[in-house]
Amino acid sequence: MVSLPESYRSVVVPLGSGFWRKMLAFSGPGFMVAVGYMDPGNWATDLAGGAQFGYTLLSVILISNLMAILLQHLCVKLGIATGRDLAQACRDHYPKPVVWFQWVLCELAIAACDLAEVIGSAIALQLLFGIPLIWGCLITVADVLIVLLLQNRGFRYLEAVVITLILTIGGCFAVELFLAKPDVPGVLAGFVPISSILSNPAMLYVAIGILGATVMPHNLYLHSSIVQTRKYEQTAGGRREAIKFATIDSTFALMFALFINGAILVLAAAAFHGTPNQDVAAIQDAYHLLDGVLGVTFAGILFAVALLASGQNATLTGTLAGQIVMEGFLNIRLRPWLRRLITRAIAIVPAVIVIGIYGEEKSTQLLVASQVCLSMQLGFACWPLMRFTGEKAKMGEFVNPWWIKLLGWTITLVIITLNVKLLLDIAGLTGG
Repeated sequence: MVSLPESYRSVVVPLGSGFWRKMLAFSGPGFMVAVGYMDPGNWATDLAGGAQFGYTLLSVILISNLMAILLQHLCVKLGIATGRDLAQACRDHYPKPVVWFQWVLCELAIAACDLAEVIGSAIALQLLFGIPLIWGCLITVADVLIVLLLQNRGFRYLEAVVITLILTIGGCFAVELFLAKPDVPGVLAGFVPISSILSNPAMLYVAIGILGATVMPHNLYLHSSIVQTRKYEQTAGGRREAIKFATIDSTFALMFALFINGAILVLAAAAFHGTPNQDVAAIQDAYHLLDGVLGVTFAGILFAVALLASGQNATLTGTLAGQIVMEGFLNIRLRPWLRRLITRAIAIVPAVIVIGIYGEEKSTQLLVASQVCLSMQLGFACWPLMRFTGEKAKMGEFVNPWWIKLLGWTITLVIITLNVKLLLDIAGLTGG
């Protein structure tokens, strides 16, 4: 059974064409993956990091992005070299109880991600149109119909909408940064890591939230599937070329995501750090304060428009990830509309319950917590990815060379170690 059968090998790569025509044919999946690296969960963590700690956590965004580039390259290799997505590869390799455990963990990660997307979109609708958050959450169910319509028309239509929304987000933040006039030397210094990130529990909490928001576990499953939408030559040379172009696509897209994430943090640092508004963490508060801080009446509107584009974009790719994970791990097929409705329900029900119980002021804290939850799941996705791409029996000539194994396993162990430290810090704070 192939991955994502309705779109499998549906985009033809022209044979014998030049570099740029082939590059254009392979462009798209990387941007769909990059969406997850600039979704509303990133906004909450980047906003909190910039307002509280200035430009310091830019180094975490950069390191997270470099980790993501390598991990997504490995997803490309797995999907193209084996013809299996990561979920299918886990089902092939592990015993059934382990597969079910992995599936549950991945569904929890997707639920946390969807929660961020739903709340982010609802906040944007509230800021722009005054719609209450609970109703905004329910409105996001409509994305089920959008995904179904676009995918039925062709995978390229879905990619085009995603790229258009990404360009909208980038354009909004380019204007915001021009207005904010950040301290350029301070920004450059922020890309250099410092030890206080690890020693300060509050800073580490936000830093791991940024890591969880950037390197998202379900994106590993998504990318290993959607690279198979391209119809390339099923030869060793064809696969090698496909890996090359797909890696260029994802690397370029993720560098764009680095700009977006960095722009959110820089904007928050320039506008709020070192001011009476330094403790601002709520997206809604940032929206209301930006007009006054930046001195123009449309700054907040640009912020909200970018947030809405981000949330809607992330829901499009999140529904695909949910389908890939369920079909890959469990080897079952549901009607696409039913699977996407289930995915949205998993996200919307917790959001509505939490907002109903605690009120709308807790929405941003919920966003940050969801990203820390995502980071907790990362090790369970990275471990099998590293194992499978390092096995010659599975990968053949595309098996990871020693230096990629070293880098990849180092990243995996760093992620796991940081998460254990965070849990111990939280336990210590709770016990105290």
